[in-house]
Amino acid sequence: MLELKNAGVVFNEGTTLEKTALNDVSVHIQPGEFVTILGSNGAGKSTFFNVVTGAAKLSKGQVFLDGKDITDLKEHQRSKNIGRLYQDPSQGTAPHLTVEENLALAYSRSRGPFSMAVQKSDQEFFKKNLKRLDMGLEERLKTPIGLLSGGQRQAVALMMSVLNPPKLLLLDEHTAALDPKSAQMILQITSQLIKDEKITALMITHNMKDALEYGDRLLIFHDGKIVKDFSKEEKEKLQVKDLIDFYDI
Repeated sequence: MLELKNAGVVFNEGTTLEKTALNDVSVHIQPGEFVTILGSNGAGKSTFFNVVTGAAKLSKGQVFLDGKDITDLKEHQRSKNIGRLYQDPSQGTAPHLTVEENLALAYSRSRGPFSMAVQKSDQEFFKKNLKRLDMGLEERLKTPIGLLSGGQRQAVALMMSVLNPPKLLLLDEHTAALDPKSAQMILQITSQLIKDEKITALMITHNMKDALEYGDRLLIFHDGKIVKDFSKEEKEKLQVKDLIDFYDI
């Protein structure tokens, strides 16, 4: 579903501030895989995501999505097939719009221009999907999303990203800004939605325990490279203490 070939990103090339953010990365993600990603700050994780979405331009290499070379596609062109959820619950949602209006905005991407008038059939569809979250949000369609808690808002943002399941879902530390209880709830919902919708997903996290508990595969980044690629079988045998050494490479 996703393939990077010899991908490299160099910032401020040719200057005293030159920085290699991604160093000759090659990786292949199979359809339906849920991959967790670990690495210290500056390891290249976010640059990797930015390369996939088109937010960062490659200095060398290629990016393929579902067998198609998307290296030269703009970010807005890729967004039709790639969803991204950020760590800040306020990103990706419009705080002054209601829950149903935010959902309608996401849902309209596959159906043409967005209309503020939400149809009754759409309301029922939204209620049905929100009920899957088991948070009572199906009864709060008319509530401005900015009035929800961080966990509730992130849950709606997650649902927005899977109403029209993307070919690839990128989860960019999407629980980092939440309290521990809300974070675990969102992770469990995330895992279930990915499984139910058979979505190919990549999740950046700084939590080693979560990286081991969730997903089918684990990538570890260091100095702009993937230094370890653990299969599902290998990952199931790991403990948190086994991962600590990778932060001191």
